[in-house]
Amino acid sequence: MSLLFHFQSLKAVNSPARMNPSELRASVSLAAVFALRLFGMFVVLPVLALWADGRPGWSLTLVGIALGAYGLTQALLQLPFGWLSDRRGRKPVIHLGLALLAVGSLVCALAEGPWTMIFGRVLQGAGAISATVLALAADLTRESQRTKSMAIIGSSIAAAFGLSFVAAPFLLGSIGVPGIFALTGALAVAAMAVVQFVVPEAPREDRGKPASLAAVLRDPDLLRLNVGIFALHAVLMALFVVVPIALVRAGLPPSEHWSVYLGTLVAGTALMLPAIVGPLAGRERPVFLAAVATVGAAVAILALRLESLGGIIAALVIFFAGFNVLEAKLPALVSRTAPREARGAATGMYSSVQFLGTFFGGAAGGALAQHAGFAAVLGACVVVMAAWLAAAWNMAELPSAASPATRT
Repeated sequence: MSLLFHFQSLKAVNSPARMNPSELRASVSLAAVFALRLFGMFVVLPVLALWADGRPGWSLTLVGIALGAYGLTQALLQLPFGWLSDRRGRKPVIHLGLALLAVGSLVCALAEGPWTMIFGRVLQGAGAISATVLALAADLTRESQRTKSMAIIGSSIAAAFGLSFVAAPFLLGSIGVPGIFALTGALAVAAMAVVQFVVPEAPREDRGKPASLAAVLRDPDLLRLNVGIFALHAVLMALFVVVPIALVRAGLPPSEHWSVYLGTLVAGTALMLPAIVGPLAGRERPVFLAAVATVGAAVAILALRLESLGGIIAALVIFFAGFNVLEAKLPALVSRTAPREARGAATGMYSSVQFLGTFFGGAAGGALAQHAGFAAVLGACVVVMAAWLAAAWNMAELPSAASPATRT
């Protein structure tokens, strides 16, 4: 009887329908690492343009470069860090990246001019560990639980995003932008402690001979997903060159921006839940295409209603609904598409392209805003989303967590 009970308990723990305790611990702790790290990266987005406005040496172009600069080194180093983690282990690479983030944050906190801050942002971005964290999450979860794990991590990113936008106006008023960067450094150190003491050790397994970078770069399925994440984050960064100033012009003082960000994020998250955990969760391709179209529609609404506070709020609700769906689904699709022996390299490429989009969107958005106006920024974003939708329309059926693993 006891043996039968033990067998049944073991079967329940390892049921493909639910996470076991180790998978849950891994997913939650890695989500905490993402949240601690990204809170500091996100919290500067809604306030840097306001803080820099009128300061000597600053322009909208430099604001855009400063917003996107960390994305440049993220783009350059995610792939090498992911490749290195396939060979030297995930945790050492994560510790190195968090240390670089802390040092770069200190440089930004002490910066007295735009170019020193831009250098600090570049150094922050050298802590390029998103890919390695995603690869570790994949290492620590079964195929059947990976989408849930990525959804937990994606939810932590959304929570960090929302909390940072709510907290940003208060932090700007109390500790200023230098204090925000100092806080970012402290959160990076806290994330290092979580990695060391809470995140489980990855199982020692033979992944086989690591795949070449060329093979990862040539994979057409991964390429399509990489194009998508580039477009999504380019549009995100370009929007937040425009949105904070547009809210002020629409009559909302900076001290009240938190209420708009909180309300739109909560509403957007509520709208995205049926696509992640509800009845639409298993319909990968139509949900994916609908989310891309939703983001594009939101940007178009924003372009048409940029002078109306109500129009901005409605557009942001729609934007965050589509954005959150794509943020949850894209990394899960990459982890399921990539072969196991190249998971670090594949997620590295994905994250590199994501942050290249961040840099491009911030820099191009700032330049367009300064020289051609806000309408040009939003028009360019609509074109980018339309191009992505056209490219994604003829994609084959996306891999589902319920389907047998063919590439791992």
